[in-house]
Amino acid sequence: MKGKTLMQKCKITIGTAGTVALIALSGCSTVKVTADYDRSTPFRNYTTYAVEPPANVPALTPSADSAFRDSLRENLAARGIREIAPAGKPELAVVPHARLEQKYSVQQYTQWGYGPGVWPYYGGHYGVWAGAPYTYNTITSYTEGTLILDFVDTSSQKLVFRGVATATVSSDTQSNAKKIREAVKKIVAELPRPQTPPIAGDS
Repeated sequence: MKGKTLMQKCKITIGTAGTVALIALSGCSTVKVTADYDRSTPFRNYTTYAVEPPANVPALTPSADSAFRDSLRENLAARGIREIAPAGKPELAVVPHARLEQKYSVQQYTQWGYGPGVWPYYGGHYGVWAGAPYTYNTITSYTEGTLILDFVDTSSQKLVFRGVATATVSSDTQSNAKKIREAVKKIVAELPRPQTPPIAGDS
């Protein structure tokens, strides 16, 4: 797998109650993205795609779906791949998958940075009883979301590229839409670029 920029406390939101807000990434300027692909695939041959979500899964919310599709359309068009309807026999099917997972972050503090048995206060410093704990743990619960974009060759029904974005959950819908676009842009940037053929006569 090929990695890109590390996550810096980003945020993802996936809706409930029958709708999925897809991946709503917010709270920082970067998201974690990885990608891998079939090295034998001639990506230069692809010129059309359609978004084809998995069957029997919750529908995307309108704002999430719009941000996702707009970013995908814009960034794939820049690569010479245009969107058509699924019925138009696209060469690529782009399949989004989204999920949430509860995570925990543990921060450990030893002596709180004050030194062994010495705690400051207004009147100076005070000590602690023998055997008092010096190490304290802070546990933070958060939800991590993952967006997977699978690019499937429709003629062979074979996965040829997979991009993955991960971050933590947010409820900020405006920032979420912005981060959806950022995640899709970074995933599309990982698509292999066709190599320029050598010019005749060059050695």
